[in-house]
Amino acid sequence: MRARRAAAAALPAAALLAALTGGCAPQDTASPTTPSASPSATPSGYEQMLKKVNAAESAAASAEKDAAQDD
Repeated sequence: MRARRAAAAALPAAALLAALTGGCAPQDTASPTTPSASPSATPSGYEQMLKKVNAAESAAASAEKDAAQDD
């Protein structure tokens, strides 16, 4: 039972790590011919990554709450 709770708590962290490393992986694309956007502009895919991070944090909080109720 304890191992199951530990696995449930580790799953969101692993998903977050996979999402972040996948989103930050180097790209094999040619450099754009147009000038880059201003530094204050949000990068492509930022909102999608933010949703994934929020979902992982919510799942982790839920797993911690469930684990605390089992004790």
